[in-house]
Amino acid sequence: MRTITVLGNNSGRNAGDNAILGNLLDDFADLRTDILFKIPTLNKKFIKKTFGHHKIKPIGLMPWNLAVKNLGWPLYRAMTDTEMILIVDNILFDKKYNNPIFNNLKCISWYSRFSKRKGIPIILYNASVGPIDSELGRLALQKVLYASPLVITRDENTKKLIIDKKLTHPKIVVNADCALNTTSPDELRINEIIKREKLFTNPNGTISLNINTYIDNWSQPGRFSRREFLEIIANTADRLIEKLNVDIVFIVTQIMDIKLTAECLSYMRFKDRVKIISNKEYTYQEIAGLLQKVELHAGMRTHTLIFCAAMNTPMISINAYPKSAGFMKTIGQDEWNIDFQDLNAESFGNLIIKAWKNRHQTRFLMREIVEKEKQKAKNSARVVSNILDSLKN
Repeated sequence: MRTITVLGNNSGRNAGDNAILGNLLDDFADLRTDILFKIPTLNKKFIKKTFGHHKIKPIGLMPWNLAVKNLGWPLYRAMTDTEMILIVDNILFDKKYNNPIFNNLKCISWYSRFSKRKGIPIILYNASVGPIDSELGRLALQKVLYASPLVITRDENTKKLIIDKKLTHPKIVVNADCALNTTSPDELRINEIIKREKLFTNPNGTISLNINTYIDNWSQPGRFSRREFLEIIANTADRLIEKLNVDIVFIVTQIMDIKLTAECLSYMRFKDRVKIISNKEYTYQEIAGLLQKVELHAGMRTHTLIFCAAMNTPMISINAYPKSAGFMKTIGQDEWNIDFQDLNAESFGNLIIKAWKNRHQTRFLMREIVEKEKQKAKNSARVVSNILDSLKN
């Protein structure tokens, strides 16, 4: 049995992270069945329950496992007792660099030297990197790249960052996010959810929104107070209901965002026209299936955008993360972005109304590009599989 360690945000609380891991495992399962995937996680029970149909070994990162999340024996062991390491999503950044509960880069860079000594390759797999704003962060990323025979990114921005930071690096291949290959459950299951949640009853259509507890911390720190931000979103939603006579559904893909989303509703006038759907109740496949039914989506979390692309649903990005802008550019949708310095109820509402008018054309134009990106995402498994076969067993 071959072994691969997968490093990502695998706590089970984020539907996007779950989709990355789920699709990665599915893509490799389509090629071969002789790999045991070691998965460091804060929630071993969730990993076993959700992905137990694959050959997996969850590795606990809790204090009783002798770890403070990334800092400790389990991650060291996972990176030195394996044949290969895959780093997924966007976990290599230098924000809060010295906090092992929040930051992954510091600990991964520490342990990467031991992986390199043992000849264990580290591959960035359909991943993003950044932001890297400090010299400490740049040096830490360089240590990881020293152990890497290949970098597979999901956007051009990551390639540019590595080059601009003058880092020594291996070949860089730009592919796509694993989650792009997320599929919807069958129509029967989706209809059950729609009936239970009383969704999509308005013949004029439904627009979905997504907001993030971090608000502007990644892009324009301190620009908005919590209340100011929520009022902008609430006022925009009310305006859409009045102007377009649509319903609104808030899609929550990170459990920590549920409280903020409920608070946002308290500022709205048309609360009876709004629903909340979250990954606390539904799987990432089910959430993607519901996003397939909306006319248009506007969101902050990158994977709500990726789910929309997978379902061919037009979208707008509130650029809370560099990776969101990178993804929108990759699929030719960078026209439909709004940055925090431009965010107010009028500008946001105007952009959504414009996107609403263009939604049918957007679906048509997006489909071909996204299909190519889906194939690129799947092809990463084939490339890595070949590298694994080249290693001594």
